[in-house]
Amino acid sequence: MPTFEESLKKLETIVDQLEKGDLALEESIKLFEEGVSLSAVCKQELDSAEGKVQTLIKQRDGSFKTEPFPPDKSS
Repeated sequence: MPTFEESLKKLETIVDQLEKGDLALEESIKLFEEGVSLSAVCKQELDSAEGKVQTLIKQRDGSFKTEPFPPDKSS
């Protein structure tokens, strides 16, 4: 299975090829389908990484905070 970085690089290549607009319709559709698949793989990897980060933050702080800094009370 390719790494996240490899999948993202391939997705970028596909986008570049499709943006040029010089491919036959069938080739464009094939690349688009591959791009959708790679996009799903990348999203899954990012979701997994986000879950791991949230778990680590919970373990460190004892609770999960969605804000990086407390609200400014000097106002």
